Amino acid sequence: MDKTLEVKLATLKRDPTSPVFILADAKDADMAFGIQSTGKNRDGTQRSLAEYRDQMRQIVSQGLVDIMLMSASTSEILTIQERIFDSSTVTPAVRVNDTTDVHIIREGRYQEAPSQPFATATLDHIQAGKQMCSETERRLGANLGLYSVTFNNDPDRDLRVLEAYRSFRLEAEEKHFSHFLEVFHPNVPAEVHGLTPEQIPHFVNDHIVRLLAGVPSSARPCFLKIPYAGPRALEELCGYDPSLIVGVLGGSAGTSYDAFALVCEAKRHGARVALFGRKINAAEDQLSFVQHLRLVADDQLMPADAVKAYHGALQTLGIAPHRRLEDDMESTSTFTNYGEG
Repeated sequence: MDKTLEVKLATLKRDPTSPVFILADAKDADMAFGIQSTGKNRDGTQRSLAEYRDQMRQIVSQGLVDIMLMSASTSEILTIQERIFDSSTVTPAVRVNDTTDVHIIREGRYQEAPSQPFATATLDHIQAGKQMCSETERRLGANLGLYSVTFNNDPDRDLRVLEAYRSFRLEAEEKHFSHFLEVFHPNVPAEVHGLTPEQIPHFVNDHIVRLLAGVPSSARPCFLKIPYAGPRALEELCGYDPSLIVGVLGGSAGTSYDAFALVCEAKRHGARVALFGRKINAAEDQLSFVQHLRLVADDQLMPADAVKAYHGALQTLGIAPHRRLEDDMESTSTFTNYGEG
C-alpha cells in the first residue's frame, strides 16, 4: 500500500512551499523513560507495555499519522511478526540510537551530564529482527529510523557526537536505510555550555547547516526534528535551504492547545513535520486527539476551534477531560531537551 510519508516527501521535494504536513506518533519512549514511558490509563493505573502497543495498533489502523515511531523491540512485534503496516498507509520507524541524555531513569542523574553517543539497537535488528540476515530479510522490518544528536558546545564531546553520526550514515547508506535527524538543544546547564537562551537556536541552526554541508544526497536525512525555538530561528533554517524539510518535536504533555498551536505556528513559519510523543500518549482519547491534530495540520481547524471540537468529541464518548475547557485553552508548554516537562 502507498505510504503517505513517501507521497508527501516527494511532493515537498517538487514544491517546498506545498501545504502538505507530516505527522508522527512517537511511541519510542520505552527507550528513554523505562516503566513510566507507557503513561497512565484513564483510571490512573500504570499502562502496561502490552496496552501501550495496543494503542499503536489502533492509531496505525486509524491511518491519520504518517509515521509510527517505535523501539526496535516493539517494531519486531508490530512490523515483522504481525505485519500491521503491510495494509496501512503509515510508515514504521524505529529510534536508532539512545544517547545518554534520553536515559530518563527514576532516581537517576544521567541527564545532568553532557550527552554521550550510544545505540542499543542495530540496523540489522531494526530491518530484519536479527543480526545475521539476508537482503530479502532486511525488507521485513522498518527501513526508517530516528537518529538523535545533542551538541553541548564542548569541542571534544561534540566531535564524538559527529563521529558517531558519520559512522551511522555510512552503515545506513550501505544497508539502504533511511533516517531523519533529531537535533536537541544542549542538555547541560547554561554555566556549562556558556550560551544564552537567545544564542542557542543560532548555535543549533549553524551546527545543522555545517554538518549537512558535508553530506551528499545519498546519505542525507529525509527531514529534521528540532525543538521549536520560535519563528525567527525556524524561518532562518527553512529559508537557508528550502530543500531541507524541517520538523518540530512535541515536547511535554501540556494542554491540548499547546499541541494544536505548535502545529499551526510551526507550519506557518516553514515546518512541514511534527512528532508528538507525550502529548498523544497523555491524551484522554488518543484517536480523537490525533484526529484533531490532523485537522489542524491540514488547515481545516484553527487551534482554539480544535480544542473545543476535541472536548466535544470527549463529551460524546463519555470521557472526562483532564482539564476544564477554559484551562485546556491555555498555552503552557516550554521545553528545550528530551526530558524537560
